[in-house]
Amino acid sequence: MNERDLLSLVVKAADDKKAVDLVALNMQGISLVADYFVICHGNSDKQVQAIAREVKEQAHEHEITVKRMEGYDEARWVLVDLGDVVVHIFHKDDRGYYNLERLWGDAPSVDLQEELQS
Repeated sequence: MNERDLLSLVVKAADDKKAVDLVALNMQGISLVADYFVICHGNSDKQVQAIAREVKEQAHEHEITVKRMEGYDEARWVLVDLGDVVVHIFHKDDRGYYNLERLWGDAPSVDLQEELQS
């Protein structure tokens, strides 16, 4: 699975659990950490955990290694590292504080409508 297919898988998994304000940033040439960052939030601890769990389960179903998942128990900022794609799932109260979209403002956004329709 290439990085764009992985991005599509992650976006669909997050959308399936009603992730709010779903954003993907193309980090190629900007960060050595990953090719894409996916950023979203949930409105409650349970929703944040449900989004993270769905991303992890979809990765396992497609035989993609989850390199690490951090913050799941606290459900304030869950990071799911899938290698080429890193997923940041925030609680709605914390997303604005960290404001990753602004921090990585030079990264172009990905049109997620294409990913959701494919």
